[in-house]
This record gives sequence, C-alpha cells and structure tokens, in this order.
Amino acid sequence: MLQISTRLSHVHHVPNDSVTLDYDTRQKARIKITTDKGLDAGIFIERGKPLLINEVLKSDCGQHVQVLGALEPVTTASCDDWLTFAKVCYHLGNRHTKLQVGERWLRFKPDHVLSELVQQLGCSVSDESAIFEPENGAYNGLSVSGHNHGHAHHNDDHHGHDH
Repeated sequence: MLQISTRLSHVHHVPNDSVTLDYDTRQKARIKITTDKGLDAGIFIERGKPLLINEVLKSDCGQHVQVLGALEPVTTASCDDWLTFAKVCYHLGNRHTKLQVGERWLRFKPDHVLSELVQQLGCSVSDESAIFEPENGAYNGLSVSGHNHGHAHHNDDHHGHDH
C-alpha cells in the first residue's frame, strides 16, 4: 500500500498517478483510498488543512499523486442581476452554507430548503453532477496580514465543463 504523507508546494514532474475524491473526502486527514490506477493507498496529512483540487502529494516511496475532484450531486443556482446574487449569497452565508461561487452563479450540496429559498429570492436552480469546490472559510489559508497563500483552482463555468 502506498503511504502518502507529504504535500508538495512545487512540482517539477508529471504525477505518476491521481486520486479522484469528492468534497467530503478531501476534508479528511486520514483516508484509505484506491488511486485512479488501482493502487491501494493511505493518505496521512495534517488535520485542519483539506486537500485541494490539483494539489500534488508525495508518497513515502517517491510517487507523485495528484488530487482531482470527483463529480458529485450539487445544486447550482444562478441569476441575471448582481443585487439578487448578493442577497442570495448573504442569506446562504448567514446559514453557514458551504458555497462555490462564480459570476452570478453559486453551487451548494443538495438541500430542498435551500433550493426553495434561493428560488424565492429570484434564482433559477438546477440539480446536477459537478465537482464541488466551495470557498474556504474566512480564516482558512489566510495569513495574519490577510493575504491568501492557498492555491485552489476555481472553474467559473457551471455548465458541465468542470476540470
């Protein structure tokens, strides 16, 4: 079994393998998985720092493994005007809802109460399968000076052209 415990800040090699993980799995620090090439592996990283899509990890034997996002059920809400969009973001944020935010669209885990709320506020809603990559919390990945040092990659296209 591959033992993966190192995060690489810079990669100069093409990864040897990849792991395709949903959002909830990327939040865990101890994961038993099968790589995309079929190898059994264990990921053992520091707690409190979720895996990022496109991040590259290094196994104890020197293999480079890239983290990919899995398609999963999501709800995507969109609207044509910024005021409606701002109000929807405010109300969902006020409920501490994990949100992936694009230009006048946002994505969250399926929840019929939230879907009804955003529709009442003026958004159209569609349930689909997509990679879920929500915004980090206000203090995740931020230094004391407030500058983000993370390297998450966001895709602003919500019509099935994800990673």
